Amino acid sequence: MIKIHSGAEIEGMRRAGKLAAELLCMIAPHVKPGVTTDELDRLIDEWTEARHARSAPMNYNGFPRSCCTSPNEVVCHGIPGPYVLKDGDIVNIDVTPVLPRKDGWHGDTSATFYVGDPSPQAQHVVEVARECLELGLAAAGKPGARVGDIGHAIQVYAEAQGCSVVRAYCGHGIGKTFHSEPSVPHVGRPGTGPKLKRGMCFTIEPMINLGDWRCHELDDGWTAVTSDGSLSAQFEHTIVVGKRGVEVLTARDRVLVNSEDKPWAKLGPLACFTD
Repeated sequence: MIKIHSGAEIEGMRRAGKLAAELLCMIAPHVKPGVTTDELDRLIDEWTEARHARSAPMNYNGFPRSCCTSPNEVVCHGIPGPYVLKDGDIVNIDVTPVLPRKDGWHGDTSATFYVGDPSPQAQHVVEVARECLELGLAAAGKPGARVGDIGHAIQVYAEAQGCSVVRAYCGHGIGKTFHSEPSVPHVGRPGTGPKLKRGMCFTIEPMINLGDWRCHELDDGWTAVTSDGSLSAQFEHTIVVGKRGVEVLTARDRVLVNSEDKPWAKLGPLACFTD
């Protein structure tokens, strides 16, 4: 069953979404060559705890860390550890703070960061992924939209750019539960799937591969990688359906930048279709 959130519940989601947006802004300048994904996870954990929130990924179905860090060919669910970021890497950082800490609301968002100087191939897949999220948000904000419209808009654009869309992982309903209905595939046919209704909260989080769309899980039971070793990028927002479109609950009040302020380092969509 798809939950319809009340006005008071949406206000709780706004607070969690704002915290998630601030968390990504906090971690952005730390994403640079020589830093380990373990260090990024520690900073995220400490920052979240200091704000009387908790990290939803920690111990979620056995996941061992506070965030997901997914470099290069990792599609999603990368476990932070000793991996040292190097010049030319791309890395997706996926955070989900829960506010308040106990029985709270979830704010789920992610962005793919450039580490140092990206290759043309890295720039291409990251910028396609960024635009795919924007197009998914725009599709969700149209009157009478259905879930299939979101996936269709993303798939058409990604494939026109020579990229592919991961099928194995979808957006999802969210609230006081981390993952719930509806499932939001990033491929689809227009006019299909559940109709978007006021009060629905869910994520849009397209995973875009430079090569084939297929992926597989590593032996750790979490880390998903592209089957052909190609680069993968992802951006994610949590949204709520309003009376006249959708509101991006994890919209940021500033553009993310890496520690090196370069033209291609502006990370993350700021589109917000308000109620």
